[in-house]
Amino acid sequence: MEMKRYRYVLSFLLAGLGAAGMNAQGAKYQPLSEYMMARDAEIALAKSAAPESISGHATIKVLTASGFQITQDGDNGSVCMVMRGFSAPTYTPAQFREIVYDPTIRAPICFTAPAARMVLPYYELRSKLGMESKTPDQIAEGLQAAYVKGKLPRRDGVSFAYMWSADQNLGPGFGHWHPHMMIFTPYYDNSMLGDNEFGSPLPQVTDDAGTPFTVIVIPVDHKLAIKAQAR
Repeated sequence: MEMKRYRYVLSFLLAGLGAAGMNAQGAKYQPLSEYMMARDAEIALAKSAAPESISGHATIKVLTASGFQITQDGDNGSVCMVMRGFSAPTYTPAQFREIVYDPTIRAPICFTAPAARMVLPYYELRSKLGMESKTPDQIAEGLQAAYVKGKLPRRDGVSFAYMWSADQNLGPGFGHWHPHMMIFTPYYDNSMLGDNEFGSPLPQVTDDAGTPFTVIVIPVDHKLAIKAQAR
């Protein structure tokens, strides 16, 4: 039943990808070096995504030419890293799918242990496909196929990640935006939260409503934002 529902939702969403893809035809990836960071700076930025009680015991990953690699082992099951534009929404909102091409995006995130198991592999696959210069449509197709074939973990429950960095750059119009919690809630839509306005300081569905990859964002007080500390 869940698989039929998933395929129905994906068919509906993919039907709308054509128009969005037209907007991306003129976009292109920059050289991979433009997406990279100095190792120590990337570690510091990754750790700034969550309070020290979490990030100080988390596994840290940094982006390399072959994908995200562990640079520090942790002991609490959490994983912190800096996502790039490759982590743009898979389906909706359509206008944000082209963020994959933006080499300036720096989105520090700390996945709690359940999210590290269920959600992190999805973002790592997105990054791999982006680094292979796949278009937003091709990334969506690759993720769909991987999920249906069981090559990505099932999203069978709710999980959480922190994005509290004061130094995050989420792209044009958002920049350093609110520190916030990312809540991965399969098949949710914004009406279930009260239809709060996108981009407001209220809880809202931001990515891929109605799919296994739905993301809810809950902004927190700006005073909780964490500055990256150089080592």
